[in-house]
Amino acid sequence: MPRITPPEIRARKVTGPKIAVITAYDYPTAKMADESGIDVVLVGDSLGMVCLGYPDTVSVTMEEMLHHTAAASRGTQRALVVADMPFLSYQVSPEEAITNAGRFLKESRADCVKLEGGRAIAPTVERLVKAGIPVMGHIGLTPQTATALGGFKVQGRGSEEGKALLDDARALEEAGAFSIVIECVPAELSASITSAIGIPTIGIGAGPGCDGQVLVIHDMVGLFDRFLPKFAKRYAEAGKLIREAIAAYAGEVRAGTFPAKEHQF
Repeated sequence: MPRITPPEIRARKVTGPKIAVITAYDYPTAKMADESGIDVVLVGDSLGMVCLGYPDTVSVTMEEMLHHTAAASRGTQRALVVADMPFLSYQVSPEEAITNAGRFLKESRADCVKLEGGRAIAPTVERLVKAGIPVMGHIGLTPQTATALGGFKVQGRGSEEGKALLDDARALEEAGAFSIVIECVPAELSASITSAIGIPTIGIGAGPGCDGQVLVIHDMVGLFDRFLPKFAKRYAEAGKLIREAIAAYAGEVRAGTFPAKEHQF
């Protein structure tokens, strides 16, 4: 089956069905997501928290993102692979943004990149698109700049903030982004933005009115227990199963019952 492309994702705004997006940060996870029929694999800088143990996403480096994106790309055949550009890899200058985004496509075999920000980052998005690099936008709660936003909290509650987010979305669309992630925004506002623009919106904590949804896989399957965002639904308790398996193995090793006869040469 051919790989999904950014134009196909954009067309789903009209044709449907809604777009299913999941994060993945390594080969086996991306492979499972791909084989399960996911539309988009996002190699998010959330890997800093769920895979590398950082307290936030700001600490993630380009080299770490390139390494994980390459692994996830090798695990996909059909899903569109989106690489999250880490903090300060695109804010310094459009030229540096093009160089770093190009590395994701050349070295990690990503299909496109994702940038956080609205109107302020739109000129950079336009430069990337003109350079032939497809871009997914990201507005609302932007984790890389959460401190400046007052912490990890819902954005766009007031009418002024809501209008600003709509302006951000329109600016990204005009700059050539093929889709936009909307994070932690009231459902009514997200639905309004979705109907006002011509490119798909991907919600995370933004209600059902978006054109698609994204979740962090570690939240979804119970592999991250430091906290669970309100918007995340837990579909499995894989972490519990893994802990039980490891404990059983350790017990058998100590008791001398593993390896048994069938595990010996």
